[in-house]
Amino acid sequence: MLLRDYLRKQIGLSRRLLTAVKHRGGGIYVNGQPDSVRRLLAAGDRLTLIFPPEEPGDGLIPEPVPLEVVYEDTAVLIINKPAGMATVPGFQHRRGTLAGGVLWHLRKNGLRSTAHIATRLDRQTSGLVLAAKHGFFHEAVARQKKTHALERRYIAIVHGRLARDEGVIDAPIARKEGSIIERIVSDDGQRAVTHYRVLRRLDEATVVDIALETGRTHQIRVHFAHIGHPLLGDDLYGGRTDRIGRQALHCYRLCFVHPVSHKLLSFASELPEDMRRVLASAGCPQGLDSNA
Repeated sequence: MLLRDYLRKQIGLSRRLLTAVKHRGGGIYVNGQPDSVRRLLAAGDRLTLIFPPEEPGDGLIPEPVPLEVVYEDTAVLIINKPAGMATVPGFQHRRGTLAGGVLWHLRKNGLRSTAHIATRLDRQTSGLVLAAKHGFFHEAVARQKKTHALERRYIAIVHGRLARDEGVIDAPIARKEGSIIERIVSDDGQRAVTHYRVLRRLDEATVVDIALETGRTHQIRVHFAHIGHPLLGDDLYGGRTDRIGRQALHCYRLCFVHPVSHKLLSFASELPEDMRRVLASAGCPQGLDSNA
């Protein structure tokens, strides 16, 4: 097989990234020697790719933001994000972001790449976030999101007692007219599908395990508000803040196929203290078994 075909078909290197490797400071080596994409590979050849350096986009500034790193290798970072930290810079939160902390971490370790945040969480949502260390790894993960090979699961506490033990919310989501933040269910919106399963019914609330089939902005928050069960603490969508000061939503599980080893990796994160306090006040255990 030609080296070019191997890189595109077996490794998944896009035409754009292959061009960048060849012409923007990267390198292709076969058995330790520079070579071209027209090289005919043979069994036993050792292929080495050096990715070109990357520059961060406008507005992304490296900052020494404390990060709880759950896992790290040469391709990816898994971070447990606290509530209150923006994932990426935005109009209201330009500094102190997870992306800025990732960029600082990469620079500190001598990597000339930018922060590729592959899975984002709202500022007040806690839990696991996947960051890639180069555009190639980011593209590989993005393909998994489209094919649902990448799985994220959430635990939420919603107002009221859900009648059904499990269900699917299939309702399109659009930006609310006149707002740059708020979303609504609208026939003019993009398709959005949320799967849920009841874990516990409390006196005036329900704990649910959630999986997303699609990944729209504020999807979980909008969907549960739409069916009359907004998240506790989510005052933007009708939730009360008397028991918790932010939306009671946590990404507790992240599974994906590693872009280099192709092994299935799975990570878990315990509920944060504020959500555990809500459960404790209702007489529930400090932790929750998602299989319960």
